[in-house]
Amino acid sequence: MKIAPPKLLGEAMVVSRTALPPPDVVLKLEQNSLLGEVLASGLRALGANPRISEADLRSTLEGAGRQAAHKLERYLAALATIASAAPLLGLLGTVIGMIEIFGAQSGNTSNAGGGNPAQLAQGISIALYNTAFGLMVAIPALIFWRYFRARVDGYLLSMELAAEQFVRHLNRLRK
Repeated sequence: MKIAPPKLLGEAMVVSRTALPPPDVVLKLEQNSLLGEVLASGLRALGANPRISEADLRSTLEGAGRQAAHKLERYLAALATIASAAPLLGLLGTVIGMIEIFGAQSGNTSNAGGGNPAQLAQGISIALYNTAFGLMVAIPALIFWRYFRARVDGYLLSMELAAEQFVRHLNRLRK
């Protein structure tokens, strides 16, 4: 789905320059993109109540904007959870592995040195792989989360600015 086509605001202002557009045009605007949904909510509110206050009109557009923001952010929380949980799971694997290594070493009493150094090194190596794999998952997830978070923030800012401009346009149309 498109989010905020650059020419959509201008087109919406042109079709509503002198009067409210017919319902089929408003429906097409709504189906165009998330920004279209926000703008269409303003046209519908004004069509339903031509005497709507500016505050209520703004509130209608803000509500539609919050719904659009929710749609844009719906998968970001999962990506952030993966980025933050993966190193912790790797660390958990490392701790469990280290506990097993030291548990196996302390039970070996046949050797006066307390255990086989090669076995200990192998066990530590395996335990540290858990941390490495956790980081291999977490680092790309964090990079992608930051990238998509910045994109969503940019879209939301452009939609907010467009909605503000559209409210001023609708207020002029109302008078």
